[in-house]
This record gives sequence, structure tokens and C-alpha cells, in this order.
Amino acid sequence: MSTSAKASPGIFSAIDWASVATSMHANGYAIIPEVLNGPQCDQFIAAYDGPGFRKTVIMERHRFGAGEYKYFDYPLPELVQIVRVEAYSQLAPIANEWADRLNLAVRYPDSFGEFQAACAGAGQAKPTPLILKYGQGGFNTMHQDLYGEVYFPIQIAFFLNGPEADYTGGEFVLLEQVPRSQSKVIVLKPCKGDMLIFTTNFRPVKGSRGYYRVNVRHGVSKIHSGVRHTLGVIFHDALT
Repeated sequence: MSTSAKASPGIFSAIDWASVATSMHANGYAIIPEVLNGPQCDQFIAAYDGPGFRKTVIMERHRFGAGEYKYFDYPLPELVQIVRVEAYSQLAPIANEWADRLNLAVRYPDSFGEFQAACAGAGQAKPTPLILKYGQGGFNTMHQDLYGEVYFPIQIAFFLNGPEADYTGGEFVLLEQVPRSQSKVIVLKPCKGDMLIFTTNFRPVKGSRGYYRVNVRHGVSKIHSGVRHTLGVIFHDALT
């Protein structure tokens, strides 16, 4: 990728991480507007047809939906690596608090390097950041991005196109499966350049007898027109 849209260290310095933590605890997600600028978004879209990817997945072949996505290979683009390192250090305390609330026997290290080493120790060494592309009629079924025994319960999506301007439909959907109750659907439509932080597979919710675990899946509704690209940043690496 060219240097024109590179991010310098400190890309997240202006973010109110206390407000992010409050939203994550209350809702399981947080939207931070305009973290990427227009040229950065456009550069990732242009990069989709270039080199630097290790694997392409045609979603229809696996009944994942309609569309395709590509996993980056190492070394990752500079911006993606910075996101992994800087965001992880801010999100690890949230993940550890969730584990404490649910009495889980897991502790997430303070630094991304330590967490990545834990992935490698479990045989997970393949990068998972990716770009997803949907055309008209495309969609993504409800799922969780788990790639091995070691995983981080929070991940990030950057929206690279503008809803209504570049595509219609294509809402981001979260499905919360509440124990012994009806499921809850959350529909989001972030703008171009927005960063969405959301739970990978579960979050704690406070009930009358303490915290209980709510399982969460995510997906994308049908694209009615246009093309939609998303940059996904997952912190844990994959087995394959």
C-alpha cells in the first residue's frame, strides 16, 4: 500500500476510551465516527484487487452468505498492525472485566505481543484481518469469528463505503441470544470511515442474581444496490 494514507502511531489518541468502555459494558458495541479518512478508506478498497492476501473465501461455497472476503498475509499493512497493537491495549481491560464478571478462568495479557504469542503457542499463526466485499444481493449469515482455542472476545470493523451514497441495504446486525428468553436484534448502519467495536462471541449482562452470559452473533443484511467493503480487524490468529 502506498504511503499516502498510512496511519501514524497514535491513531487512537483522540478517542475517549472511557466512553468506549461504558458503551461496551452497556451494549456490547461502540461506534467511533470518522476514525479513517476518505483516502484511507479508498486505498483499502483499491487494495482489495492487489497482492498481500493469503486466502480468498467465496461465501456461497460455504453457505456463509453471498459475497467474498480476503485475509491479509503477514506482514500486515501498517495501519492494520497499528490498530491491532494500539486498540488491543485499550480493549484488554474490558475483556478481563467481562471474564471476571462471568467467573471465567482466562486472563488477557496487557500487550498485543503477549497475546499473539499465546496464539502462536496454540498453533494459531495465520493472520485474520480481512476485507469483505459485497455486491447487490450480497449478505453475511449470522456467525462468530473464532479461529482456534485462543481468541479475543472483542473485534473491530471499519466501514469503507458510505451507506445510501455507495450502497443501500447492508446493515450490520448483532443477534443477542439471551438465556431462557427471546433473542434481541440490533441493527447498525455506521458511516464511511467509522469504527465499530463489538463483541466477538459473548458479553456479560447484569441480572437480578448477578451477571449472566449472553451469546452474540453478527452478520450483514442483504445489499439492495451498490457495493459495500468492510475492513475487519480480529486480534487472535488462526490455525489455517
